[in-house]
Amino acid sequence: MTIDEIIGFVAHLEGVLAVTPRPGDGSPEISWGDTFFFWSPDGTVPAATQPFATIVTKNYPGDERSRLDRPGSFRVNVAAGKDSFRHWTGHEPGEPAADDDPAATDTVLAHPVYASAGWLAVVNPGPRTTAALHELLRTARQRARARHDRRHGHTGRPGNSSNARRADTYP
Repeated sequence: MTIDEIIGFVAHLEGVLAVTPRPGDGSPEISWGDTFFFWSPDGTVPAATQPFATIVTKNYPGDERSRLDRPGSFRVNVAAGKDSFRHWTGHEPGEPAADDDPAATDTVLAHPVYASAGWLAVVNPGPRTTAALHELLRTARQRARARHDRRHGHTGRPGNSSNARRADTYP
């Protein structure tokens, strides 16, 4: 899977806003070129809300174990929740992990930094993880929507959302 394929898949889910920071848009330089996915039925970046998934294209300070400095490497991060996390890792989010290699490619793993919050990660997704990653991303979107609806008192009736997507972030 390519970054563009993943962005296309997630950005076309109902109510998703894909944001890819670029130079000159006011975002921190470290985030340039990465992509952040939000539940946003109105198409604006939500205030005080974390993305439900991200694509990172480089090492961040304190998060070098995935070795994203290798040519062509990127990592998809998903707020999977406790049930999915447990299913894929065999342990609870706060428990010590097995000796997984966070740089392993095309493998669903506990996020090397945010595993305790129930995040999963896939470095360079490929044929082994495509279906799983699609399902994890759909589920994370639904969890983000449910969280938004709870916070804002929405009933979740059909038709309450739009297919929000920033046109300037994906061709």
